[in-house]
Amino acid sequence: MADRGAARAAKAKDAAKRTLIALFVMGAALTAVLGFGVARSDASWAPRLGLDLQGGTQFILEPVVEGGQRVSSQQLDQARDIIVQRIDAQGTSGAEVTTLGGENIVVAMAGRPTEAQRQAITSASQMQFRPVLATAPGTTEPAPGSTGSSSSSATSGSGASSSSTSGSTTRSNPSASNASPTSASRDEARTAPAGSAATTSTTPSGSGSSSGSASSTPSSGGSASGSASSTPSATGEPTAPAQGGFTPSGKPDGPTDPNNISTGLYREFTELDCAQRSDERPATDPKKAITACSEDGATKYVLGPQMVAGADIKDASAGYQTTQQGQVTNTVEIQLTFGGDGVQRYAQVSRDLLALPSLSQASPINPPGSYNALATVYDGTVLVAPGFNEAIPNGTASITGNFTIEEARALAQSLKFGALPITFETNQAVTISPTLGSEQLRYGIIAGLIGLLLVIVYSVAQYRALALVTIGSMVVAFAFTYLFIALLAWGYNFRLDMAGVTGLIIAIGVTADSFIVYFERVRDELREGRNLRAAVEAGWARAKRTILVADGVNFIAAIVLYVLASSGVRGFAFTLGLTTAIDLAVFWLFTHPLLTLLARRTFFASGHPWSGFEVESLHNAGVRYKGRGQFDVPEERKPARPGVTSDGGAVV
Repeated sequence: MADRGAARAAKAKDAAKRTLIALFVMGAALTAVLGFGVARSDASWAPRLGLDLQGGTQFILEPVVEGGQRVSSQQLDQARDIIVQRIDAQGTSGAEVTTLGGENIVVAMAGRPTEAQRQAITSASQMQFRPVLATAPGTTEPAPGSTGSSSSSATSGSGASSSSTSGSTTRSNPSASNASPTSASRDEARTAPAGSAATTSTTPSGSGSSSGSASSTPSSGGSASGSASSTPSATGEPTAPAQGGFTPSGKPDGPTDPNNISTGLYREFTELDCAQRSDERPATDPKKAITACSEDGATKYVLGPQMVAGADIKDASAGYQTTQQGQVTNTVEIQLTFGGDGVQRYAQVSRDLLALPSLSQASPINPPGSYNALATVYDGTVLVAPGFNEAIPNGTASITGNFTIEEARALAQSLKFGALPITFETNQAVTISPTLGSEQLRYGIIAGLIGLLLVIVYSVAQYRALALVTIGSMVVAFAFTYLFIALLAWGYNFRLDMAGVTGLIIAIGVTADSFIVYFERVRDELREGRNLRAAVEAGWARAKRTILVADGVNFIAAIVLYVLASSGVRGFAFTLGLTTAIDLAVFWLFTHPLLTLLARRTFFASGHPWSGFEVESLHNAGVRYKGRGQFDVPEERKPARPGVTSDGGAVV
């Protein structure tokens, strides 16, 4: 038994040493990562401060509405939500986006915003529908089987089916009457009237030859000419052939006419690498042809001028497609509803594009031509490029394709938000001073130091030498908290505001509470007669459950506050949750292993008066509560029985 006890003690000692070493290696690794960021990137040893502590830049945005109409409060709120999403996507923390007077939007950001952040604030919120004039793989080395086309197998049954573009896999398009919708890839999505019976039809290849000529006569735009003759441009000078002998005339007849592709635009298209594109949004002049990439960068496009504006979208929603009999299928669809004049415009577009050949399903390249594909462009990125299987006369269409319900809902949200007919002009951009500033930050730090000092004084008075464990644990917890905040500032632009500083101060009390619970559990075991080593292990087994429950409650509260509270409280919730998690890690990886090693030191194991574990003082400390209404009272503190003196003699 003695040998087994000694073996367990040696094993516990070795485990404690390994745990402490692992903790310090982790700290060194985090410090090295931050040091690398400081030396090679824009990281800083100091945490980044929020808007209330550092100040920043304030933009006042005035919406510009098409046709001189007034902006409704709902449109302004939706535009504000879009700007919040865009700013968050840039990794900016602590930005404030509010409406002013029901007419303008005010954006306040900490520090000096980058050019990308400025564009995210001021760029248009409009969606555009443009015809596809050419496609190619988005990178110079396409994946095997990638076609880059946006052809689609039409479903005459569910309205307009479309989906966000990506490189589609090669597939045939069988002809089937009254069949279920084909499982098309995102580039093979189709547009058809909502609620009609699903059919698929064979569509001709749009790039069977290098000339890109169409088998059917296009409407509202010329077909791709197979002639290699040089056609003079608008200036009278012949232009260089764009591809396969096609020469733009410079005089397009309509949005679908490949003559919209100038020599310079086609050169830009051939040189475009979607994998290397910058974060800056490209120009999206609705009257000019543009180049664009799909969301995943697998396909690049030449798109004609805008045919339908995003402002024509009345609503967009996602769900599972239902048949005419009301049965729910597994096909995910996005319902689009157009309003006003958009109904007629979309109906005419669907009839015009229906007469054109579909994009190629056999080749990754579709040369300049007129195609049955209408791309949905949002902030210069092609979300979907569906073809039409039927005309859409009533303005209600459905988008189907090979995407999940989550992707469909995200796309519907983009379509709905992108329907806002609002662009913004920056009326004012001024530097704002911090609302609290360095003086209040200094007071907050002083308050935290005073609280830390009081905890240390209490620990020394109550636990004497054990206060070293308390101080050491707090130093380690502070070091890890500081490192994590600095790393989050570098990687995610996390900024520490005054609410976050308050959460850090509260963490001092949370950490101190863990020590008190642990030390008192060990003292209780010593009162039961165990030696210090056994008392430390038994006290640990009892204390860790209590600490897990207490910190778990704090962590849940932090999550609820972060999710439900306003942005001003999120800084507090985040730092409270972060410090609670670090407190648990330090308690497991530092406090308990350190106390395990100290219990083997003669100074503590012998019950020295200054060790904090003096057995005599603990036994004579007085009454101890045992639970369930019972108390453990020392013999010398028990009152004498009636009629009997304390030394056992009779009362006369």
